[in-house]
Amino acid sequence: MSTVSSQAAVIRRGPYPELTWAAILIGYFLGTLIAISIGYASLILGFSIEGSELAAILGFGILRGILRRNSIIENNIVQTVASAVNGASAGMMFSVPAIFILGYGTDFNPVLLTFGAIAGAFLGIGFIIPLRKQMIDYERLTYPGGVAVATILKSPGAGIHKAMLLIGGALVSGGLHAVSQASGVDNWNLGALIGVPEYMNGIWYLSLLTIGVGYIAGKGGVAFIIGGYVCYWFLAPMLSGLDMFPLDPLSHEVTSEPNALRLLLFRPVGIGMLIGGAVAGVALAFPMIVSAVRSMQNAAQSEAAMSQDEMPIKLLYVAIVGAAILLAIMAVMSTEKMGLGRGLAMAAVGTLWVWIAGVILSESIGRTNWSPLSGMTLIAVTLLIFISSGLGDTRGAIVSAIMVGTAACVAMSQATDLMLDLKTGYLVGATPRQQQLGQFIGAWLGPIVVMMLIFVLNEAYVLGSEKLPAPQGQALASMVNGIMGGDVPSAKYLAGAGLGAMLSIFQPGLGITVGLGFYLPFNIVLTYSIGTLLRVISDRKMGQSFSESVGIPVAAGLIVGEALVGVGFAISMILKAV
Repeated sequence: MSTVSSQAAVIRRGPYPELTWAAILIGYFLGTLIAISIGYASLILGFSIEGSELAAILGFGILRGILRRNSIIENNIVQTVASAVNGASAGMMFSVPAIFILGYGTDFNPVLLTFGAIAGAFLGIGFIIPLRKQMIDYERLTYPGGVAVATILKSPGAGIHKAMLLIGGALVSGGLHAVSQASGVDNWNLGALIGVPEYMNGIWYLSLLTIGVGYIAGKGGVAFIIGGYVCYWFLAPMLSGLDMFPLDPLSHEVTSEPNALRLLLFRPVGIGMLIGGAVAGVALAFPMIVSAVRSMQNAAQSEAAMSQDEMPIKLLYVAIVGAAILLAIMAVMSTEKMGLGRGLAMAAVGTLWVWIAGVILSESIGRTNWSPLSGMTLIAVTLLIFISSGLGDTRGAIVSAIMVGTAACVAMSQATDLMLDLKTGYLVGATPRQQQLGQFIGAWLGPIVVMMLIFVLNEAYVLGSEKLPAPQGQALASMVNGIMGGDVPSAKYLAGAGLGAMLSIFQPGLGITVGLGFYLPFNIVLTYSIGTLLRVISDRKMGQSFSESVGIPVAAGLIVGEALVGVGFAISMILKAV
């Protein structure tokens, strides 16, 4: 290392605290809070949002507002640890609910699955670290989310103000949701009041959390909204005019009821779009995979990869091999009939897919701030089911495939999260090694928190119910039933897959986001669109600075407040039942 670069490294580490016990403990606290909030929201909306920005705002409030600590890079570690904890929320909420929805909630070992998810988290981190220099230093990928967090960290006075706005939003949202929970009123049928036809589904979901997520997503959520509006405000009227509403399989009568339309027509097409969009994304990203192979080889051979600013490559190899072994143990032990050979094959496929998908996702989020994590999970579980389907034990095959798929999903989530955080660190002068250690330190806690949350929410509300639809879990469950020989609406799946693939070729991720709009209940889409509309108006009338300094912190508070009250009511329901 040259004298100049050595001096730069000393300056960065100099008098400024970075990886401290205060940062780790605050990161654990905030990570748990965020994982509960975003995990709960994802069971309603079917997608997750990045937790780094929320962690940075809250971390500012605690470190600077309460503890009077002024190190930007220490706050950077707080949000790195916190977002590492939250990394499990998307990974597990997209997959584990499918086990419960399929009726196999008592057929799996939650402790084994939790340890497998932790192994997957370490695997994803170990795989992605060698790509830091290639994607951030050399390719200079944008990573808009990482830039946004760096902007927060560089605004000393604004940080505490944003934290106060977030708390205010949480109090309002939590209070209104408490009233909704106590009264049992969570939807408003405005369509019936103004005479809208039933098939157009004019019911609005009363949820400030949903509005908050829509606001944070902004223009990125427009495609999702379009999917829902196309279903109920274009296709449904068209079906009515052509007298082509589907037949109810139970009554064998024509139905125009909105939920029946979704289950019989729009949801199967939406599932197809998710799968088709994901497959198209893999095909388009193949050149990135080839490039990533070369960059990992170069990183392993170069002195830069062995510098004191990076974790030693040999240590990463140990982490990768160790995590892969734990993944194999989980696969073999997932069901009695698995066998060593089949279990090792599942672990090998899961490990390989983690690496391939981790590269794709990191490149995608670096260029577009969009991550097709759910689609990658669907593909992973599909591959694993084909391996496990020869067991002669349908339940065991499904449970083992979803368990290994969950570990892979958590791994992919951690890989993309770490690259976002490393981009932030690059912009604020943090030490990559310290952030990488922080990610490892935080990653183990998330699966424990999320697994406990899943059991609490399922016990109180039932996953897959109207209260917690768990859209990604339902999509995965439907796909599993199809693969295992159920009643598959193959024509609708194929039509959706073709449409999803074409949309994703036109614009990366478009097929998956529009597909989610087809899949979700329209009452959620309607309310979500309010948040998106508010964001577009505030950006246009008051500028993006207002959205970043006021709108987003308040919206984040709306998410946290409603989620915590919802989880609190779930716990109280369980305690009353006991």
